[in-house]
Amino acid sequence: MAPASPDVPACAGLPAAVSAFADAFVDFSVSGIFFPTNPPPPPPPAPPTFLPSPSRLVAIGDLHGDLPKSLTALRLAGLLPPANSPGSSASSTSWSAGPTLAVQLGDILDRGGDELRLLYFLRRLSISAAAQGGALLPILGNHEVMNVSGDFRFVTPQGLQEFSGWAGWYRAGLAIKRRCGGLEQPKNPFLGVPKAFPGIKREFWDGIRSRLAALRPDGPIARRFLADLPTVLVVGDSVFVHGGLLEANVEYGLERINAEVSDWIRGEHGNNARAPEYVCGRDAVVWLRRFSEGFNCDCQRLQGVLGMIPGAKRMVMGHTIQSEGINAVCGAQAVRVDVGLSRGCGNGLPEVLEINGGGSDVRVITTDPTEAWQYRKQKPEKSATALEKKGEVKDGLALLVRESHVLKGVEAKA
Repeated sequence: MAPASPDVPACAGLPAAVSAFADAFVDFSVSGIFFPTNPPPPPPPAPPTFLPSPSRLVAIGDLHGDLPKSLTALRLAGLLPPANSPGSSASSTSWSAGPTLAVQLGDILDRGGDELRLLYFLRRLSISAAAQGGALLPILGNHEVMNVSGDFRFVTPQGLQEFSGWAGWYRAGLAIKRRCGGLEQPKNPFLGVPKAFPGIKREFWDGIRSRLAALRPDGPIARRFLADLPTVLVVGDSVFVHGGLLEANVEYGLERINAEVSDWIRGEHGNNARAPEYVCGRDAVVWLRRFSEGFNCDCQRLQGVLGMIPGAKRMVMGHTIQSEGINAVCGAQAVRVDVGLSRGCGNGLPEVLEINGGGSDVRVITTDPTEAWQYRKQKPEKSATALEKKGEVKDGLALLVRESHVLKGVEAKA
């Protein structure tokens, strides 16, 4: 404990209560959500990798910073009560699916302005799910990896503004804790983060600095909401991964991948450490499109990869927008669930995947036709997926910069 300064009032027997109040104050100010007052159990040493098959399994694709559309998908899956049900509110965090296990395929971040609210909401819903014997498990996507790495090419002005707001409330929480002489002094995540970003419009500097502080390795948002997420998750006979797996990934070890990515996000190797190689590059587990793009996939290779994972029958992937909706190829061994849900990358028709009977019954739950007119299936001249593949980014941070300068991988001082 830090010794009490003559100018700082001691909190007597209340330091824990003061700290809890400060945390609750920040959480509610940022997200409008209260978390349970009981301290959460300590996170496991590594994210889960292998789980038994539940009675009901649901998969939801990329969300990309769009809270309203995400809520629609969660209700479609039956994870939240219907919006018009008695006692339900638009932002209800009450799990309504009992022992269902739901996997969200990553890419919560970027392309929208509700990124923090989504992270908070999904974490609060996962707590509610656990209390009812269920589970909500997001996995990491390439956009989470990019943001922890300081690559903000797909950030929107609204996303920067949201993180600026978070930074103000977080600093207020730090100030409250510093007023209590009996508390361990909290880390200041803003130390060492640049204050100026030449080539970027000055009006966005605070948002970029706030985002770097929050999401770099060991940043408070990265550690709290991303470090305990798996990169690969095997549930029963289904393998969930954002991009895809190749033989080398399985040989390296799925549990090893999860543990090492988690260590990187927690800052075990410093807050400027590079991301592990198997989450970087074209064939990385969060970037691969070999089995999610088009209908002429290398099915023989996919079958070989699945054959290396005991009991695996299918690979469920996000990452590549399926303009025609959730679909499968290679005899249903490759299931693609990214429908371009977010209004930031297609405003696609909400759909979710449901797997019952221990894997024997697989179906798609789609939006009721009476509501489908609200959503448009976009087929732009250059889709969001195509732009991302080519590195052409004209709907994100590229709009904020002067000339052709793009912020990528900013290094913060330790």
